[in-house]
Amino acid sequence: MTEENKELEAVVEETVTEEVTVEEETVAEAAEAANEELEAEEAKPAKRSRSRKKKVETKEEKPESEWKEQVVQISRVTKVVKGGKKLSFRAIVIVGNQKGQVGVGCAKAAEVIIAIQKAIVDGRKNLINVPIFKTTIPHPIKARSGAGAVMLRPASQGTGIIAGGAVRSVLELAGIENILSKSLGSNSPLNAANATIEALKSLTPFADVAKKRGLTMAELLN
Repeated sequence: MTEENKELEAVVEETVTEEVTVEEETVAEAAEAANEELEAEEAKPAKRSRSRKKKVETKEEKPESEWKEQVVQISRVTKVVKGGKKLSFRAIVIVGNQKGQVGVGCAKAAEVIIAIQKAIVDGRKNLINVPIFKTTIPHPIKARSGAGAVMLRPASQGTGIIAGGAVRSVLELAGIENILSKSLGSNSPLNAANATIEALKSLTPFADVAKKRGLTMAELLN
């Protein structure tokens, strides 16, 4: 029995060693195959990555216009025609550059935006030059348009624009900074704006007065 046991143990050891060697050989073969695959991949030429250039959007800043517009009034008006009433909108717009030029525009259209655009065009057609003397007007003046009347007086530095409604809009866009005003008569914005335009149009610059009198500006203003 002892000899048979020894033979069995020897056979078992031989089979175990054979299995171990087989496993080691398979592991080594797998490692070699993996290394070969890695080397083959490294040997392949690298694919060129397409670099897409990002388009940079450059927003061109439009130069700001020196002309400024201010809507004074938008009213709905009706016109009686054959077959009924025709509705439209009337816009009153003040246009100026705050450098001595200002105008009043009035227009009608079936839509509000179109009426404002037409009024702006009308205002630029009727621009006037305002004589400004040290941020105010040269002398007091009063003017009338329709049932509205406006009185303007020069003011000292720091007074500001003492006016309201359409009169204030006209004076601001004309470039006047210090002035006293009083609206007389009708409260209609169109009449007040037109009366203010008439008053500014009637102003006489100091240079013209000095030329008529044969004096210099220093002599005229002491």
